[in-house]
Amino acid sequence: MPKQKTNSGAKKRFKLTATGKIKRKHAYKSHILTKKSTKRKRNLTHSTLVHPADAPRIKALLALK
Repeated sequence: MPKQKTNSGAKKRFKLTATGKIKRKHAYKSHILTKKSTKRKRNLTHSTLVHPADAPRIKALLALK
């Protein structure tokens, strides 16, 4: 059986942590920033973890399982 290819979009957007969780960036931080408050933009800067319900789909895209 052939190997599964990694999804190119997913490999650019997600990183794996040492414990196996998936790290992601927040959306809405790239443009139209003038109407967003400074606090909102600052909070969007930090990365966060993918929700556990979405993790299996993303792991499949990354060809991990």
